[in-house]
Amino acid sequence: MAFETILSIFLGVGLAASVGFRIFLPLFFLSLAAYFNVWELNENWQWIGSFTALIVLGVATMVEIFAYFIPWLDNLLDSVAIPMAALAGTAVMVSTASNLDPLITWTLAIIAGGGTATAIKGASATGRLASTATTGGTANPVIGLVETGTAAVVATASIFAPILAAFLVLIILIGIFRIYKKLRPKT
Repeated sequence: MAFETILSIFLGVGLAASVGFRIFLPLFFLSLAAYFNVWELNENWQWIGSFTALIVLGVATMVEIFAYFIPWLDNLLDSVAIPMAALAGTAVMVSTASNLDPLITWTLAIIAGGGTATAIKGASATGRLASTATTGGTANPVIGLVETGTAAVVATASIFAPILAAFLVLIILIGIFRIYKKLRPKT
């Protein structure tokens, strides 16, 4: 039972990190996993595994992925996506955490889920703004492709190998911290 709880936490953190790159893609993957009974969601979140949710999240995922290939639109999306990432990261963590007291679940969801998603989305948005400023947006589709690929890899690992996903999230967060540290003005 404790191992299952730990795996559910790793799943939630991995999906939250994926949300930091693409909001709907990890939710779509979670919907697929629930629909095909690969992963069981908390009782109040069973709707994510419904056929309707699967279709809606699938369409939203495709729209989001293609929108990030349009240089001016990707920056606009980032301004809306940062707060949405915090909410979606929290939601995926709550939906996957199992066998925990509700207070612990929500605290973990807000800090680990929402915090991880927001940190990654913020770094991603900053990188895209820098790309727009230095390349006029011509490099943004490449960045969008890398982000989408990373979101897909981490979301897939989260569902099928949650321990690996937690390791990938740690690598991503360390990378973001190192980049931030290099770019921070020296005092």
